[in-house]
Amino acid sequence: MAHSSNPYSVLRRKPIDDVEDENSGSGLFRTLGLWQLTAIGVGGIIGVGIFTLAGVVAHGDANNPGVGPAVVISFLVAGLASAAAALSYAEFAGMIPRAGSAYTYGYVALGELIGWFIGWDLLLEYIAIVAVVAIGISGYFGAFMSGIGVTVPDAVNSAWTPDTPHGVINLPAIVVCLIVTWILSRGSKSFGRFELVAVGLKVLLILGIIGIGVFHLHGENFSPFMPSGFGAVLTGAATVFFAVFGYDAMSTAAEEAKDAKKHMPKAIILSLVIAMILYVMATLVLTGMQNYAKMNPTSAFASAFDSVGLPTIGTVIAGFAVISILTVMLTFLLGVTRVWFSMSRDGLLPKWFAKTDAKRGVPQRVTWIAGIASAVLAGVLPIRLVADLTNIGILAAFVVVCIAVIVLRRTKPHAPREFRLPWMPVVPAFGVLASLFLIAQLHWETWLRFVIWLIIGLFIYYFYGRHHSLMNPDSPRHADETEPATPAG
Repeated sequence: MAHSSNPYSVLRRKPIDDVEDENSGSGLFRTLGLWQLTAIGVGGIIGVGIFTLAGVVAHGDANNPGVGPAVVISFLVAGLASAAAALSYAEFAGMIPRAGSAYTYGYVALGELIGWFIGWDLLLEYIAIVAVVAIGISGYFGAFMSGIGVTVPDAVNSAWTPDTPHGVINLPAIVVCLIVTWILSRGSKSFGRFELVAVGLKVLLILGIIGIGVFHLHGENFSPFMPSGFGAVLTGAATVFFAVFGYDAMSTAAEEAKDAKKHMPKAIILSLVIAMILYVMATLVLTGMQNYAKMNPTSAFASAFDSVGLPTIGTVIAGFAVISILTVMLTFLLGVTRVWFSMSRDGLLPKWFAKTDAKRGVPQRVTWIAGIASAVLAGVLPIRLVADLTNIGILAAFVVVCIAVIVLRRTKPHAPREFRLPWMPVVPAFGVLASLFLIAQLHWETWLRFVIWLIIGLFIYYFYGRHHSLMNPDSPRHADETEPATPAG
């Protein structure tokens, strides 16, 4: 294996040629085409962001004022920042089609320590995202059960928050985390088919919501348009940023794509464009149907249709929302398991985690560990706390990817690229600034939790990862993997 000029430096960079060599014999199966990849991307983007966070940000909660109809601006601001990062991801995905996504991009362009921090960051963020989505599902589950005449007690349908003082544990969220884990453990081919069908149903559901809801808009609900000022809208953008990524997790499936270099960039851009069009239309319909202060933030669309005398449609929406949001959980659980797999394969974490199932081509161990961890978070934490924690981590990853694409254009200008992002370096530089700006809008408690997690990661890297890394010539992993086979007989 080739090494950088100083193989003992914590900033040693993984050569692109090594990345290409690793794409064969990984144990992952190449079964995903362009539309399956796009479905995974759309499935990761559209879900709890529109069905839950749109209502949470529009209505407000105990710590944040409601932004009202201006929630559409929050989505547009977040989408603009995300677009710059999406183009950077697209260039990398067409150049380095590997399971690690942002972790690998940072490793190749900026060095091992930066790659480690992003990988370590994504392990927590993706698990937390799965938990957020599961919490969002439980809100619609409660609305659906209420619509058919069954009341689910807060004690088993919500963690404790100031808004739900009788909450104890979110049992539906725990159950759905385990169901999604089981689906993903069945293999990428089965998962890809499920995702394609489920995303199709999701898009039809949102188009149905828009088509019916547009006939029940009330102009007075749009006034005041921005009740809490532009500062609250920007804070809302930092929260709903959760709703405008997902393509990053989809890019972790690169080693399971049939033609990753060509299809990955297209799938990333297509998925974000489709999602943003649907988001703008749906949020305008939501806030036009019901006054933002009166909506139920945990099941906003069901609440909006209730308010215009269409409770049956609200119940149907609640039921379909549970199914459609599952695709978000699948995409991000896929993401965390592939990043974890990639870091273990590189030696930064124990190789025990990188073992794949010979029959299904899935890293079963990390799939179930990540799924159970997300179930624990979903069972005991409130949605806003977990959503803010995920956003700071993903925004940090976007900063690194946008910087990395600029650096690699300078250090590897002639490396083959299936897609070249336009207006270099203006677009990625805007992505860096926009992401940093949104990070600054988050609460200090979110920063504190993020820093604590990174400090834990630094200790693990210092005492384990840097010694066992395959980029370290003295790594004990080299001895393990080059040990001669025992002669037969």
